[in-house]
Amino acid sequence: MIRWDAISWRFLRVWRRNFVTFRRIWKVNFLTPLLEPVFFIAAFGLGFAGLLGEVRYGGAAFSYPAFLAPALIAAAVMNNAFFETTYASFVRMYYQKTFDGMLATPLSLEEIMLAEIVWSASKAAAAAAIMLGVLSLFGLLLWPGALLVIPLAFLGGIAFGAIGLFFTGIVPTIEMFNLPIFLFVTPMFLFSGTFFPVSNLPLWAKPLALSFPLYHLVELCRLVCLGRSETVAFLSLGYLAVFAVFFTILALFFMRRRLIR
Repeated sequence: MIRWDAISWRFLRVWRRNFVTFRRIWKVNFLTPLLEPVFFIAAFGLGFAGLLGEVRYGGAAFSYPAFLAPALIAAAVMNNAFFETTYASFVRMYYQKTFDGMLATPLSLEEIMLAEIVWSASKAAAAAAIMLGVLSLFGLLLWPGALLVIPLAFLGGIAFGAIGLFFTGIVPTIEMFNLPIFLFVTPMFLFSGTFFPVSNLPLWAKPLALSFPLYHLVELCRLVCLGRSETVAFLSLGYLAVFAVFFTILALFFMRRRLIR
């Protein structure tokens, strides 16, 4: 069972440990959010934009690069948080035995796992902030509303970090992460309104897209960056919050079952 009484602000010590380690390699890690939007906007702006023209979304018309830009930030949030609590957390757990060392201190398992999730969200928010700056150079975002992307990225990072840690608690080997990536992350990336409005999907496919947390993060990012959305903001915020809490509980449960025998 999860020991809720064992959670305190000590989890920030684990967060700080991850931050200190990350500072040694931050330049390499931030190359992706720095260059990725440039590549996507250049490729789609020069290629698809000429074929598609304007995209009708939320009752307004946008250039394809402008439509795509907020979704790129949301997808980066998903990738940064999910891969941090899957591959990186698995390495710390299984190969480096970092969690075993921490459990020999007054830290509880719940504090360690909570720190992993919060750290993944922090990385996701930092990546979103960098992408925000890069995309602003192209004139694709509305200011100052676009700054709300950063807290949205943190909330989305909690959600994706939690489900990533849940998978870490159940996969037997690191190679098995290919399954949730192929069956969960890839469909979300393709069908969450990232590259086209979900309203263009067939009627039978829309409920599937609406069930993806990335869809709600994409919609919220477009709302603050473009001023338009196809969903109700409070419903999307509520969905992400409930998703984050639910999978945080599952992650704590399955990581406790895996580490404490």
